[in-house]
Order: sequence, then C-alpha cells, then structure tokens
Amino acid sequence: MRSPTSINPDKMGCQLLWVFVILTLITIGEGRRSIGGACNPNDLKGLRSFKAGIRSDSSGRLAKWVGPSCCKWEGIYCDNTTGRVTEINLPGFFTLDGAPFQSSMEGWLSPSITLLTSLEVIDLSGLIYLTGNIPPSIGFRLPKLRKLSLFSNRLSGPVPETIGKLSKLEEIYLHENNLSGSLPSSLGNLRNLKRLDLHSNRFSGAIPDSITDLTNLVSLDLHANSLTHRIPEKIGNLQVLEELDLSNNSLCGRIPVSITNLTAISALYLDTNHLEGEIPFPSSSGQMPSLGFLRLHANLLTGRIPAAFGYLTSLQRVSLSNNKLEGPIPSSLGKLSSLTELYLNGNQLSGQIPGSIHQLSALLILSISHNMIQGPLPYEMSSLQDLQTIDLSFNRLNISSIPKWLIGLRSLSRIYLAGCGLRGEIPEYLQSTQISLQELDLSANHLTGSIPEWLGSFTQLYSLNLSGNSLVSELPTSITNFGYLDNTFSRGIQQIGKGVQSGIQYLNLSHNSLKGRLPTSIGQLVSMQSLDLSYNELGSDLPVSLANASSLETLKLQKNRFTGRIPDGFLKLGKLQELNLSDNLLVGKIPFGSPLSDFPKSSFIGNRGLCGKPLGSCKA
Repeated sequence: MRSPTSINPDKMGCQLLWVFVILTLITIGEGRRSIGGACNPNDLKGLRSFKAGIRSDSSGRLAKWVGPSCCKWEGIYCDNTTGRVTEINLPGFFTLDGAPFQSSMEGWLSPSITLLTSLEVIDLSGLIYLTGNIPPSIGFRLPKLRKLSLFSNRLSGPVPETIGKLSKLEEIYLHENNLSGSLPSSLGNLRNLKRLDLHSNRFSGAIPDSITDLTNLVSLDLHANSLTHRIPEKIGNLQVLEELDLSNNSLCGRIPVSITNLTAISALYLDTNHLEGEIPFPSSSGQMPSLGFLRLHANLLTGRIPAAFGYLTSLQRVSLSNNKLEGPIPSSLGKLSSLTELYLNGNQLSGQIPGSIHQLSALLILSISHNMIQGPLPYEMSSLQDLQTIDLSFNRLNISSIPKWLIGLRSLSRIYLAGCGLRGEIPEYLQSTQISLQELDLSANHLTGSIPEWLGSFTQLYSLNLSGNSLVSELPTSITNFGYLDNTFSRGIQQIGKGVQSGIQYLNLSHNSLKGRLPTSIGQLVSMQSLDLSYNELGSDLPVSLANASSLETLKLQKNRFTGRIPDGFLKLGKLQELNLSDNLLVGKIPFGSPLSDFPKSSFIGNRGLCGKPLGSCKA
C-alpha cells in the first residue's frame, strides 16, 4: 500500500506541465496586454492624436489614458518583445462589470492613428458618433494589419485604393457607415482576406472583377448600397465562400452560371436587385451541397423554377417571390426535406400545387399568393402538421369552401385565402377547429350570410379581414370578445411583444353590406391599431366609447350612414395617422384640436351637416 506521502511521478509530470502551460499563457497575455516603461514615441503620438480628436467618450476609457506608458492604457495591447502597440480595441459595445454596455464616442478619426506601424488589430466599431475618413496612409504604414473593424459609425468618403497593400488583412468590417464611391479594385490584392462586410453604406458603381481573386474569402456582404452593373462572371472562383450577400442594390444582368462553383456556400442573398434571365442553378446533383438559405426575391427573373431544384437538399429557407417566374411548381421540391419556409408569391406560376409537397414535413411557412395556381388543392397537404402559415391568396383556385383538412392542421395559426373563389356562408366547421387562429384573411371572395357570433371564440385572433364580400346583417357584438394573447410568433413573423397582453389589432370588414349600429363595446379593444368598416350600411351615432381605443392608428368609416356629432373624445386618439369619416350623415362642429384638426378636408367631406376646421367655419 502506498504511503500518504508518496508521489506519483506521472501525475507530478502532468501537474508541472499544466503549471508551465498556465505560466506561458499568463506571460503571453501580459506581453500582449501591457509592459512597463515608456511607450514608443510614434505610438504615443498617434494615440494622443486619436484621443484629441474625440470630444466625448461615454465609456470613460479615454479619460484613463494618462502618462507615457500607453501599453497600460485600457484597450491598448502591446508586443512584449518590441514594446510596440499591436491592438487598439475600443468597441462601443463591451462588457462592464459583468454586464453588457453600449458606449459612444463623439469626434473624428485622426489619420495619425497610422503612426502605430505595428498595429495588427483596429477595433473602433459601434461608437455611433465617430466621423471622419479612412486615411489613405493606412495602406503604407500598417503592413501588419490583420483586422479592421470600424462598423456602425458615421465615417464617410471612399475606401482608399491603398487598402489593397495590406496583404495580411483577414477581416474587414466597415458596414453601417456613410462610406461612398466605388469599391477599390485593389481589394482583389488581399489574398488572405476571409471576411468582407461593407453593407449599408452608399457605395455605387460595379462590383470589381478583381473581387473574384479573393480565393480565401469565407463571407462577403455588400447589401444595401447602390451598386450597379453585373455580378462578376468569375464569382465562382470563390470556392471557399460560405456567405454571399449582394442584396438591396441595383445589380442587373444575369446570375452568372459560375455561381454553381461555390461549393462551400451556405447562404446566398441576391434579392432586391434588377437581375434577369433564368435561375441557372443547380444543373446537376451535388452542386452547392451546403446551400441552406437562398433569397432571390424582388428581381426580374423569368423562366421556370428549375426541375433540378430538388438537388439542393440542404435548403431550409427559399424566397423566389416577386419575380416573373412561370410554369408549374416542380414536383422535385418535395425532395427538400429540410425546408421550413417557401415563398413563391408574386410570380406567374400556373398549374396545380404538386402532391409531392406533402414530403416537406418540416415546412412552417408556405406562401404562393398572387400567382395563377389552379385548384383543387392536393389532399396530401393535410400531412403538413407543422405548418404555421399558409397563404394561397389571389390564385385561380376556385375552391368554393375552406377545405376541412386545412383547419385540421394542428399548428396552423395564420390562414390567408383572399381572392380564392370562396362562396356561401362562413362554414360552421371552422368553429370546431382546434387550431389557435391569430390571423384570418378571407377577403375579396363571394361570402354571403352574416358574420357568425362564434368568431369571438377565437381568443388569440389579432387580425381579421373579411372585406370585399357580400356579408349582411348587423355587426356582431362578439367581435369585442377577442381575448388577450401572449405572442410567441416564430420564423418570418415580426414579434409584436412577448408577454405583452394584446387583443385584436387589425379588423377589416369593409366592402360588405353590414347594417345596424357599431357596438359600444368596440372601445374595449384597447390594442386595436387599425379599424376599417368602410363601404357598408352601418348607421346611428358614432359610439363615444370608440375614443377608448387609444392605440388606433387607422380609422376608416367612410361610405356608411353614421349620424350625429363626432364625439369630443376622439381628440384622445393621439396615435391616429389615417382618418376617413367622409360620405356619412354626420353633423355639427368638428371637435377642434389635434389629431382631428390635422387631417385634410378629404377625411370629412360628404357630410353635409359638418363644419369647422379643416372644413368651412360654422354658421352662427
């Protein structure tokens, strides 16, 4: 038996190794962080000039920059051997006392920063109010620079052509500034560059062909500029590229066929441009095997959706909407087993929805609205039990009634069937559904009969559109029964506010033949933002309680038969941005004050008994 004082030599060696590693890391960290003694004169001069250009620093870090030992200053890192400054690390967003903190610096970027000729990292990102230009001397004086991060500031002017001399640059982040001019062709000289993010500036002109020489580039983001001309034909040279975002520019021409050479691409965003021609990829199996996110919407693309689209088996989200695509939806889309979102709306697609769509078991959002798709809907769609949103509006479906299998989809919460040829009354079996409806749009159909009282039982409904039908009878009081909800919307739907109690927010029953009074309980809908009851036959006085709907931004009651005065309480509708009470039977003086007095005459005309601003003055 081993004595308590005996030592295992293997264990001791292991412990000594860890001590050595820890001491080494500490030494490296200290050497990178700070050293004793005075700062290199040029480094000191450059840092002091930078500080002099800053009028205010909400973080208080620059106030601690005192004395000659700049390597001990906050945000400054030095090389232990040479004593030269290697990093300026002063991002606006950082951790302070264990909590995230957003700071700002107001002032300008001094060109003297290039006096620090051993710099490897410059991070002055997210300082919000930092102005000035990227100094042209950056290319001559900072040969060791690996990372340049100046995003989310107010820098202006061009990216200097000299940036191409920084041969060791691996990362450039200049997005969300006011930079302008053409992209320098010298960018193609940065053969070690892996990430280039220039989005949300004011760059114009063409994407330089030289950018295809950046064969180590992993991420390229140029969206939201004013770039024009074509995508470089040799874009496929960037074979290690994983993310390419050229969206929201003015790029024209065709998508280069060479784009299929992007074998590592996982996210491709070319939307919101002027691209034309057919979709050139994929042409065979195995191309672009990692592509998961594809956005080509809002272009001028023509032709058919390639039958080979099914080869892109990694696709999760696809948007081809708002183009000029035609022909049938290829059945090969059923092979995209990972697909969660599919947007094909706003094209000229025809034929029927292929039965193979039932294979998309992970599908959450399906949008095919504004096409020429014909019915019937394939019953196979009833297997899409994870589907949350379906939009088939404005096609040539002529489905007559809402399919019973559709309301049996357990996860469905948003149904858009506007302009689909629905006829007859709103079906009773909709009442028995177990789904939790949040949005329902049955507008622009041929629905008849009355609005059923049981609609009020959909306690999570926040958007209801039954406009453009032939519904009759009185407006049911049950519309004010819509309860409160805790919004937990997922993919593709903007969060309205988790945990915020909110009743119905959008109610559109316009262009029907509804009669009777507007229920006084309408004022209980305190979260309602838009109410459109125009083009009906509603009458009697405007309920005073409507003034309690304090969130109203849009109120459209024109072309009805409302009588009496406009309640003074309407002056409490401070968020109102759109108002139309025209062509009714209202009388008396319009209550004076904002917001009513701020609207034009067109909001009140057609009421012969109304007077006061903005109409003519009232007679004594």
